[in-house]
Amino acid sequence: MIPVRSFAGQKVALFGLGGSGLATARALVQGGVDVIAFDDNPASAEKAAAEGIATADLRTADWTQLAALVLSPGVPLTHPRPHWTVDLARIHQVPVIGDIELFARERRAAAPTAPFVAITGTNGKSTTTALIAHCLTVAGKDTQLGGNIGVAVLTLDPPTPERHYVVECSSYQIDLAPTLQPTVGILLNLSPDHLDRHGSMGNYAAIKARLVAESETAVIGVDTEPCRQIALGLESDGRPVVRISQAATLDAGIGFDGTCLQRRMAGLADASFDISAIGSLRGRHNAQNAAAAVATLTCLGIDDATIERALRSFPGLAHRMEEVGRAGRVLFVNDSKATNADAAAPALAAFKRIHWIAGGLPKEGGIASLKPYFPRIAKAYLIGEAAPAFAATLGERIPYEISGTLSVAVEHAAAEAKAAGEDAVVLLSPACASFDQFRNFEVRGDAFRAAVAALPDVDASRGETR
Repeated sequence: MIPVRSFAGQKVALFGLGGSGLATARALVQGGVDVIAFDDNPASAEKAAAEGIATADLRTADWTQLAALVLSPGVPLTHPRPHWTVDLARIHQVPVIGDIELFARERRAAAPTAPFVAITGTNGKSTTTALIAHCLTVAGKDTQLGGNIGVAVLTLDPPTPERHYVVECSSYQIDLAPTLQPTVGILLNLSPDHLDRHGSMGNYAAIKARLVAESETAVIGVDTEPCRQIALGLESDGRPVVRISQAATLDAGIGFDGTCLQRRMAGLADASFDISAIGSLRGRHNAQNAAAAVATLTCLGIDDATIERALRSFPGLAHRMEEVGRAGRVLFVNDSKATNADAAAPALAAFKRIHWIAGGLPKEGGIASLKPYFPRIAKAYLIGEAAPAFAATLGERIPYEISGTLSVAVEHAAAEAKAAGEDAVVLLSPACASFDQFRNFEVRGDAFRAAVAALPDVDASRGETR
């Protein structure tokens, strides 16, 4: 755990006592901070109180005595309207920050030279975060992995000059971290997402841009126009920028030619990294993730041979194009993390004949943007609230059924894929949030894996990456 000493001896309010919130409260207490914690869920507040953390309704707190409000990233800061704790903090001019900001302050105080890699983007950030941490570990570095990937950042080991931190940052977390200042800041891509929490695409992009604007070196994917503009702005200000692309090779930066990453960076010999045979990095979207990793590792002084060896040994992440079983010529792939159309596109692009399981709680735009991939779909099996709308988009061109539930979809897709007698993929890539039927995308992915394992004649495993 990282004790938060930057507010030692001061009084701090904390709202939100879920997993990361409770970890933050513990870190504050360990750092000698006078914490008043609260949560709208009485059970969460009772759990904190049972650990000896002071809890009280923040409506009755003396806000004139508070040095900060530490807010859980799941609590609205601006849209659709600020949470009532935020309103009270602003009335009393109390700064509103989050756990990533507390980490950044502790790093600067204890070990400002400790390498700190911060990763954001609409899609791909978890894979990129895990890939970079894996590569640094292979390189023999003391590596700490945390943030939005599911490990509360303040539960990591305390900063030391040689310790490397690889931290995934959501837009919510960046919004609560005004002084991130990473060694390497990565912005992979931008497409509309979380607009209910940020109000507009402009606001969303501006928040994401803050991560790279604060970094010593910015690594920016330039395949989307908002990111290109952010890169141009930083370059015009004289800031170091490494451009990356999954769509083409670059005169300066790291691009992809369809087989190899091509690195062309000032002061370095050109280099090529063949990723075509790395199953865990299948697809152009993973070429971008790998390009971000190569850029970061190069900036941190890792040699090319180690980078290549580390890329080849990356096992991949669960729920991201995860091979979970095979039955004869039919492969089963769990891409439950694809919670919007942009996230589903890479999986649809990666396979030639797909029995596609899609649906759930729909996001803005539905699946209209996926029409270029429809010729790859042998049949769609639609589940959840989105099923009628997705059926309307598929129309008469693509065979589909409204399966309703995931278990029915898996059973029908497997039977029809096997009966076709050809190489095929049963792909869960929902292009939707999970919350209509499952608590989160991990539970949805686990349910898919279990349904596949229950099928007859299936070799159910994560499978060999290839």
